[in-house]
Amino acid sequence: MTDTYNAADLPFSGSPVVPEMSDGSKHIQFQCRKGISCWNACCSNIDISLTPYDIVRLKQRLDISSGELLQKYTVPYELEPGGIAGVKLRPVENGTACQFMLPEGCGVYEDRPTACRYYPVALLSMRKQDEYTDTSSYALVKEDHCKGHFEPRNLTIDEYRAEQGVTEYDELARGWRQLILKKKSSGPSIGKPTKRSLQLFFMVCYDTDRFREFIVSQGFTELYDIPAEEMTKLLTNDTELMLFGFRFLKQVLFGENSIAMHQETAAKRLEKAQEKLKQLEEEARAKRMTDSDEMYEDDGE
Repeated sequence: MTDTYNAADLPFSGSPVVPEMSDGSKHIQFQCRKGISCWNACCSNIDISLTPYDIVRLKQRLDISSGELLQKYTVPYELEPGGIAGVKLRPVENGTACQFMLPEGCGVYEDRPTACRYYPVALLSMRKQDEYTDTSSYALVKEDHCKGHFEPRNLTIDEYRAEQGVTEYDELARGWRQLILKKKSSGPSIGKPTKRSLQLFFMVCYDTDRFREFIVSQGFTELYDIPAEEMTKLLTNDTELMLFGFRFLKQVLFGENSIAMHQETAAKRLEKAQEKLKQLEEEARAKRMTDSDEMYEDDGE
């Protein structure tokens, strides 16, 4: 089995503890509560990766656009060197604490990100190279500052996940995780992503409002045949738009076609692309011939 995440990819990177993998039936001893001596400690030094659904929930909670949320509250980072990007919560200016941290606790608690809900459990998604579905495994990370592990409460990881309301978050981020897993497991077989494809991935996954503008553009509507009822949902529901975006990326990046296209327009675009490719090949051939002639001329001298 190919483990597509390692210790460095955990939401709690930097921990000296090597996590032990387990399934949801594993029992853990943990509780976080007001009054505990480490209250707010984990929020004082953050390294929190965000899923697209985290972005949707936070932008709705704060009643701002996705662009404003990304600019004010997040920083981009590479999910893989030279490859697709992710986003993390931006800490307070000149500090390491979460911008949403208040003395009484999290200021966006009902809409807190997935990683915050999971803590101190970490989700690791894995996929065998010859399979198309991912499986989930979990790790318990113990950090020195966290005293919740000494609280007298015992429950399974699945019970903890249900208590923290993380099941919905996982399900709605599944398509995004599958995209990342497919890209990582594909490796060189699909080639190095172009700058345009990286920009497309970032827009679709994180900049919801900009993606909404994209799907009503002339270029998109001429190529894709979206029923009116579905388009209405995409224009009015951020979650539906996000899920559609995952399908769109699978179609564009991996050829998994699930979105109908206007065949005439698609055929014209393919013909145009083939003509462009032929032109580039002819230009390359002409350049090689010119270079060869110049080389023989130099030898003659």
